[in-house]
Amino acid sequence: MRTDRLSADDLVYPIQNDCTKSRNATAHARMGGDLTPMQNQDDNFWGEPIYAYTRAQAIADGVLMDLTTATDDRGHRLCQQAGFKVPVAITRTAWAKTVEAGGTWKRHGDGEILELKGGQSLTGRLWDLLWLLRRACGQASNADQVHFQVLVDVHGDGRHETVKLWAHCGPGDDAKPVITIMVEGED
Repeated sequence: MRTDRLSADDLVYPIQNDCTKSRNATAHARMGGDLTPMQNQDDNFWGEPIYAYTRAQAIADGVLMDLTTATDDRGHRLCQQAGFKVPVAITRTAWAKTVEAGGTWKRHGDGEILELKGGQSLTGRLWDLLWLLRRACGQASNADQVHFQVLVDVHGDGRHETVKLWAHCGPGDDAKPVITIMVEGED
């Protein structure tokens, strides 16, 4: 995970007085700023956000699916088994193309179960996805994103479709690291 990200404070040179005005104004202007001195360094440079869509909202809306608490048939958490120490989520599109591709949701007791062809299971597909991500993370060094692919047997006949994915590790709603799995081209 990268830790060298710049904040707004790192990008703006305050203009203190006439002696430093020329040097700082040139640097500030190159960054697209105006030449007005900043009155108070504690002011929020960008102002209040107009709207923020949080990770928690995306999970509640079904845009993201939280994999952190997904378990196998014995109740063991798959993300922990795969070696992840931070929360992991997957976009709805990536989930549809990798885990539930070719499956049918059927009523089962009070809920639903995903039926897959060819002896496949939701747990097995999810484990494959997490393990391949873990391997990709292990091969990357000091990167906040990895690219990897999953072979999916959509029809249960042994013919595989390649799904290209990428995962990003960045700050979550509470600024702690989280991983998000996406289809190539999603952001």
